[in-house]
Amino acid sequence: MTAPLTPPPHEPPPHDAWPPADGPEGPAPHDGLYAAYGQDGPGIKAELREGAVVAVVVTVAGLLLGLLWWWLAPHVPLIGEQTATSWTVYLEDSEGEQAIGVDGTFTLLGLAFGAVSALGVFLWRRRGGVPLAVGLGVGALLAALVAWRLGSWLGPTTDVIAHAKAVGKGVVFTAPLKLGTKGALLAAPFAGLLVHLGLTALFGPREPDPYQQDPVPTDGYGAPLA
Repeated sequence: MTAPLTPPPHEPPPHDAWPPADGPEGPAPHDGLYAAYGQDGPGIKAELREGAVVAVVVTVAGLLLGLLWWWLAPHVPLIGEQTATSWTVYLEDSEGEQAIGVDGTFTLLGLAFGAVSALGVFLWRRRGGVPLAVGLGVGALLAALVAWRLGSWLGPTTDVIAHAKAVGKGVVFTAPLKLGTKGALLAAPFAGLLVHLGLTALFGPREPDPYQQDPVPTDGYGAPLA
């Protein structure tokens, strides 16, 4: 009579034995790989709401940017002359750089505004994320548009002929506040996204690498310990 082919009780399990399956209580205690994957963020809806809030707040802050531009931008002096049939308006100083200074002031203020906005968003939500970055970029662009319109509205009238007639012939008056280079509107979103990306890369929280978990302890035959 032949003996049964079952191994004796003291024989260790084979080397290719699988770890015990997850029970009703959840994954096994040593299963750190799957536990790392289970740590989800706040959810896409919450991130979209945060991005929308950032866009609205940054856009409203564009009012402050417009006030600063109106206050700090150099004045461009004009002068009006009356001919027999019409009025002519020209620059008092044809070689002056005040017009360039208006665009330069807006650009510098936009860069500073974008950097400060990015710092505020990062301090509010350090983890970053695509919705926050999109909200920051859109809000900064809209803020630049708001600042441009507000500064132009607060500045002198855009009807330079009527202004020249009002002040009189040969009297110097200030030109309307306007942007000669519309590319200056991109300074705020560019600086905002660049600074936010840098802050998130340098100081943002790091997600755990699921492949760098502590190794599962095994016995001398390669089987995981309970």
